[in-house]
Amino acid sequence: MGKSSVNVAIVGLGFGSEFIPIYQRHPNANMYAVCQRDPVKLKQIGDAFKVEKQYTKYADVLADPNVDFVHINSPIPDHAPMTIAALKAGKHVMCTVPMATTIDDCRKIVELTKKTGLKYMMAETVVYAREYLFVKEMYDKGEIGKVQFLQASHQQDMDGWPNYWPGLPPMHYATHCVGPCMALTNAEAEYVSCFGSGTIRKELIGKYNSPFAVETCHIKFRDSDLTARIYRSLFDTARQYRESFDVYGTKQAFEWQLIEGEDPVLHTAKKPEHEIPQRVKVPDYAHRLPEPIRMFTTKGVYDLAENTHLSFTQGGGHGGSHPHLAHEFVAALVEGRDPYPNAVQSANWTCVGICAHQSALKGGAIVKLPDFTLSSKGAAKKRAAPAAKRAVKAAKKKAKSGKAKARRR
Repeated sequence: MGKSSVNVAIVGLGFGSEFIPIYQRHPNANMYAVCQRDPVKLKQIGDAFKVEKQYTKYADVLADPNVDFVHINSPIPDHAPMTIAALKAGKHVMCTVPMATTIDDCRKIVELTKKTGLKYMMAETVVYAREYLFVKEMYDKGEIGKVQFLQASHQQDMDGWPNYWPGLPPMHYATHCVGPCMALTNAEAEYVSCFGSGTIRKELIGKYNSPFAVETCHIKFRDSDLTARIYRSLFDTARQYRESFDVYGTKQAFEWQLIEGEDPVLHTAKKPEHEIPQRVKVPDYAHRLPEPIRMFTTKGVYDLAENTHLSFTQGGGHGGSHPHLAHEFVAALVEGRDPYPNAVQSANWTCVGICAHQSALKGGAIVKLPDFTLSSKGAAKKRAAPAAKRAVKAAKKKAKSGKAKARRR
């Protein structure tokens, strides 16, 4: 952008409130405005954090020429329309997960970023959580060896959550599983196969016509020998809240803790059997952040019970990810580079879940990721493949025809 500081408007002040003091302390951000439909809540939070610009209408945020980017923390159905409106209004966008709930909306967002040159980032918490950063550091140092398999899960009891949640297809909210599997090796998903298992209560099925209690998906990585398995549940499945990520390599394997409060396990190859597994303390990665926001990796912004979801038990903001997310997007804008994940990567991760649910409804049929979710190199290669096959087929046909003519002679 060519600016040393950017003005942020936070949209949605439930989860979004946790980011206000982070931006207020970031050396390259100005916590410029907040937006909330409820005027009472808007004033309460805006005044508490001394944010001068307070909007009840999203359109007014987009009309404000001083807003550089919006950080969207609204309900899931609003993510895509709000993102599209912001990009059309000339604003950069960071949006909480998922990017959208339809392939068409993901496509629109990707196309708008390409057309406008504006930046988009899906704020996937797991790829900035301390557990993931620990595994990523091990991988980058070669300590894991060749990765052989990955798996991830996200299990959560959403009973009692309002509006759009009851009956939501599990894979429509799957990026906490997909993100780390794709990010570790900077991979792209090529196609998926998914099975639904079990049945949720009848009153939950009708809204989305989705009966499955659990959805389990296998992801085939493009141009790789790797696959990943992810599974997801939202209703009628007994399990403590858990987001997990397991990596199995030739040298070491990392397994996420089974129960909250435990430590994860490292398995090291070629040791005596009883020495292979070892509990490990995952370090914090606050040192990667500007000093003024480092405390937010371990210290909650506020701890009022009414502001915290029952199942939100991570502490420090989803594994300490919140300040990393804010810093990544602010730094990307100031440095004039793409954030991670960018629009195409975000679409790939999101569309894995959308395609997976389609697969589950078809009994596990393979569903390919759309071209726009692949990098330009990958998409071009994918488009070229059918042409190459046709050329080979034509050559074989021509050769066969030539042999037939020779025999007739």
